[in-house]
Amino acid sequence: MALRYWTGGQTKHRLLYHLVWIPKYRKRLLRGKIAVRLRHWLYEACKVNRWWIEEMKILPDHVHVLIQVSPTETVAEVVQRLKGGTSYLLRKEFPELEETLWGGSFWADGYFAETVGARSFAAVKRYIQENADSMPHQDRSRGL
Repeated sequence: MALRYWTGGQTKHRLLYHLVWIPKYRKRLLRGKIAVRLRHWLYEACKVNRWWIEEMKILPDHVHVLIQVSPTETVAEVVQRLKGGTSYLLRKEFPELEETLWGGSFWADGYFAETVGARSFAAVKRYIQENADSMPHQDRSRGL
C-alpha cells in the first residue's frame, strides 16, 4: 500500500520516512510483553492519525519504522506523537520500568529520519526486515 500515491483535496503525494529511535540510555528493554505492547500502540497511533506503517522492526535497543504520512504533518510531529504516546503508555502499563529509567520519558532524545523514494523503498524495507541484533551491546557506537 505504501507505494501508492495518496490523494488529498488538491494534492497527490507519497511521503515515506525511515525512522529509528532508542530507549533512554540505549537500555535493551524492548523484549517480550513490552515489545508486543509497543508494536500494538504504534499501529494504533497510525490508525488514529491515518498513517501507514509499511514495515516495522522492534529490536531490544531500538525501533525501525518505514511509514507513510500526509504532507500536513512534519516528521518532527510524527515522531513526537509516536514516541510521546508510547512513552506515556509504556511507563503507565509497566511501572517497574521506573527502576531502570528515571525521569519523565521512556525514549532517548532525538531520532534518525530519512526520506525514502520509489527506488530506495525496496532496499530500506529489506534492511529493516533483515536487521538483526547481532552486534554485542558493548561494541555499538554511542550514536543511533
